[in-house]
Amino acid sequence: MTVSWIPHRFVGGILALDTANTVVLRGDATRAFDRFADAAEIARFAEAASIFRAAELGGRPLAADDPHAVAPLVLSIRETTDRLFRGAVEHRALACDDLAAFLRACADGLARSDKRLCAPERPFGDPSTPLAFEAALAVSALSLLAAGALARLRICPNCNWLFIDRSRNASRLWCDMAVCGNRRKASRHYRRRKAAQEVEDV
Repeated sequence: MTVSWIPHRFVGGILALDTANTVVLRGDATRAFDRFADAAEIARFAEAASIFRAAELGGRPLAADDPHAVAPLVLSIRETTDRLFRGAVEHRALACDDLAAFLRACADGLARSDKRLCAPERPFGDPSTPLAFEAALAVSALSLLAAGALARLRICPNCNWLFIDRSRNASRLWCDMAVCGNRRKASRHYRRRKAAQEVEDV
């Protein structure tokens, strides 16, 4: 099934978390599904990310010309990123074995690229040419290790997505107030009305 890569799919705050969130409803064995189950979606996601993550990428477009070939690299970075930083949110620390697997996956994502990356002013390199998606994903994921990043990581209590809380007082609850926040509020309102109605019917 073709995915509509709308702005809501890019609420993680950076490319690496948006990619981690392509597994929907993680932790729910009965409802979870993978938007990259069709590898062709990796190329479509990279195209959309070039637009929605243009500021992070310094305007550099992403390329995934052979998504089936790069899928193992992309999925490896995605899964190790999710495992490492989901654990970091829950335990406020990085697990050494998860960190080692994460670094290996990022190294593999970078190994296929012959580009120059990670200059202080241009972490994703020269914006005049496309960058392989797996290399950009690795750079984005590694940026989560920067000082202060862990303190801003959150897990949305509605959809279970990872996101960076950039609010001034670090009090953001939802990955997207317009979607998850409103859904949770609507659910609470429905339960209150139902409970009140049950009391009236007694």
